[in-house]
Amino acid sequence: MVVARSVALFVVAALFEIGGAWLVWQGVREHRGWIWIGAGVIALGAYGFVATLQPDVEFGRVLAAYGGVFVAGSIAWGMIADGYRPGRWDVIGALICLAGMAVIMYAPRNH
Repeated sequence: MVVARSVALFVVAALFEIGGAWLVWQGVREHRGWIWIGAGVIALGAYGFVATLQPDVEFGRVLAAYGGVFVAGSIAWGMIADGYRPGRWDVIGALICLAGMAVIMYAPRNH
């Protein structure tokens, strides 16, 4: 149950961070304006809050593991939002990042 909650929080955090960054990108690079930028800034702030809800108390571990989620999530976001088609090495790299994330967060530890 703890792992399922943690994974769900990583997914929500990814939606906020990647979505927030995408909104800022759209506002600036695609000239969509300040409303898009403002929504992106709010989403990025929400990401920071969601990250604090992880059951693990180690900031460094949570943020390092989230890096793997961010890599895979960014590729998925690009596919859905922008029609990006990742190559085989993109997919392999994302899977390696997710494997690293799983080791960092969920490997057995002697506390």
